[in-house]
Amino acid sequence: MLCKASLLVVLSALLARASPVEHQEGCVKIPLSKRSSLTKPDGTFDHQKAIAQSAATRSKYIQNVANYERNTGSKAFGGLPEGVQVAHDEGLQPRQREGLTLASDESEWTGTISVGTPAQHFVVQFDTGSSDLWVTSAGCGSEQCANKHKYKASSSSTNVQKPGNFSILYGDNSTVSGPVNVDIGKSLSVAGIRATGQVFSPVTTLSPQFKDQVIDGILGMAYPSLSNLNATPFFNNAFKQGALPSNEFSFKLAAGDPSLFLGGADGSLFKGGQEFHTVAQNPGFWYLINAAVHVGNTVAVSPIQTIIDTGTTLTYGPPDDVAAFYKQVPGAKLFDSQEGLWSFPCSSIPSVSFSWGSSGRKWTIAPQNFNFGTTKNGSTECVGSVGQQDLPFPAGTWLLGDSFLSNVYTTFSFGKNAVAFAELA
Repeated sequence: MLCKASLLVVLSALLARASPVEHQEGCVKIPLSKRSSLTKPDGTFDHQKAIAQSAATRSKYIQNVANYERNTGSKAFGGLPEGVQVAHDEGLQPRQREGLTLASDESEWTGTISVGTPAQHFVVQFDTGSSDLWVTSAGCGSEQCANKHKYKASSSSTNVQKPGNFSILYGDNSTVSGPVNVDIGKSLSVAGIRATGQVFSPVTTLSPQFKDQVIDGILGMAYPSLSNLNATPFFNNAFKQGALPSNEFSFKLAAGDPSLFLGGADGSLFKGGQEFHTVAQNPGFWYLINAAVHVGNTVAVSPIQTIIDTGTTLTYGPPDDVAAFYKQVPGAKLFDSQEGLWSFPCSSIPSVSFSWGSSGRKWTIAPQNFNFGTTKNGSTECVGSVGQQDLPFPAGTWLLGDSFLSNVYTTFSFGKNAVAFAELA
């Protein structure tokens, strides 16, 4: 659904600079801010941030698979390949431990929400790779929470605590954890779009990974079946309650009006038509099949499957696939074999694109989004935004993060059970 601009409303006080929230025929456009990058100010690649991201991404998807199987009673992707393990055997309590969020200090796009009556405001990351909402609680007294906006449950007349506990478990055994709450009023708001009875967690323990991060929490936007709380995500609640005209949302994750659009697509931010691709198999992930990755005019790997994730910066593929991809990039070599990172000559950035279906167009990654900086000061080798990881997916499945999404306008449609790409205006 396309919406036309009609009215500018109140400014969001928590954005880095004053940016208006724009309402368009029942839709709402939320300005986003990019807070950090995997390229350091001196132009070198931030290796440590990338390592942290890789670990958190793997934890996130291992637990996502476990969440899906517990919530639905079905195997994710119809069953995983032999040897791929999910978290059922790691001592995790049902509905208590999960890997929802990514590395806290990587590149990320953020916006604001409010919770409670009266409203309490938070900066969150909008993540299509998870399905739960958590924010920092006033009950968190550690130094990790010192610079966060904190939710005070006792100050909200619409807060009710539920049985159970919410806990995100990281690879270093640190956690994000807290009680399970529900806001019984119509007071969980994203730019004026409200949902009643929203389940969330005000976390009282915050992993050290988040100490220097600007975000106060995560708002998940994947399918409800991935929720560790087994709760309906905010967007789905808002639509069911009639707060939005269309069961879809869109992202522009690029410079020049970066935004999240709830209830449709902003036609002013893209040109030409939208190319829709149906989500395949079990709805849980934003999962598209029958894709290919190209280097120039050469098909490097095909067919592949893809998961579309705004909560991840790099693009990841299976090791053999990524090796085949970089074989088409002159001078490319494995930069970090343990973390699956590759380098290439800075003087010749390859033209990389993805396509879906036999007649789909090629969506190209801009040079600045493929090049994540030099391997070290003075080096002529740069790190590519495509890395390799063994993730808990079927063979041939790639995870496409912001390094791809920054090049396209992307619509996620629950109504059509599809993802659409369009050319940025």
